[in-house]
Amino acid sequence: MKAKRLPFCLTPLLCAGAIGVAPAFAQVDFTGEWAPFYHEDGVERGPGAELGDYTELPINDAARMRADSFDADRISVEEEYQCRPHSPDYGFRSLGNVRIWREIDPETQQVVAFHTHTLAWDSERTIYLDGRPHPPDYAAHTWQGFSTGVWNGDALVVTTTHLKENYLRRNALPRSDRAIVTEHWIRHGDILTIVTITEDPVFLEEPLVRSTNWYLDPGQHIGIFGCEYAPEVPKPEGTVPNFLPGQNPFLHEFANYYGLPFEATRGGKETLYPEYQEKLKDYKPPAKCERYCRCLGIYECNVNSK
Repeated sequence: MKAKRLPFCLTPLLCAGAIGVAPAFAQVDFTGEWAPFYHEDGVERGPGAELGDYTELPINDAARMRADSFDADRISVEEEYQCRPHSPDYGFRSLGNVRIWREIDPETQQVVAFHTHTLAWDSERTIYLDGRPHPPDYAAHTWQGFSTGVWNGDALVVTTTHLKENYLRRNALPRSDRAIVTEHWIRHGDILTIVTITEDPVFLEEPLVRSTNWYLDPGQHIGIFGCEYAPEVPKPEGTVPNFLPGQNPFLHEFANYYGLPFEATRGGKETLYPEYQEKLKDYKPPAKCERYCRCLGIYECNVNSK
């Protein structure tokens, strides 16, 4: 009996081979409307970290000095601070609703870039996937920086340079313009996880690693954020609110709220490791929780919640 011939293009793989196109099995599409989970670091990302809360950050003395001099009234300074955008290493963790879409080369049908739009300050960012190099060191720095991506299996590894100085936390812990930020974008179904590694030779003793998660929200509508300068607090023109070294009266409040040794709130790489707990044997928590007692999401971080 004569063998039957297999039908042409019996499988997608055979079809791809027949027309000379190699299927990109490793690439993942991140396109969609993504709404953030706030189950990690809810206080930091919601109401904002307390003044003097430098915990979980491998900061150095320079960063500590900058944050110690911070007066919260500084954000009322009109043109310098009121409409200052978030860079992606912080913006994705704050008001982190994000829209992601692909740019496809019409001639090759290859994905050449991902674009993002975030809620805060209507920030938009391009992540190039076409193999282009990063600009030289003297090129202009911007709020969103310059980002390129490469695939590592089904994860997208994004490297961002040329960022303007910004902050690691809203309590003025700084991140310098010499930082390099590496992100690992990982999608599991309708969940997007981005692991961010910040290396900063100016303000960090070692790399800072943080993760952030989103869920796919097709019905999400990101409105116009908008920002207008307006005088908020009467002050002479040119005033920059600040505290001189050793004169900030609020630095101990965070430690007092939670009964922590003041030294344990000052950050540094040593405080990130389990061995540091040996130095906290005298820790005595307050008899009753009075602040941020229930903080499982951005809308539950009420100051007096029980």
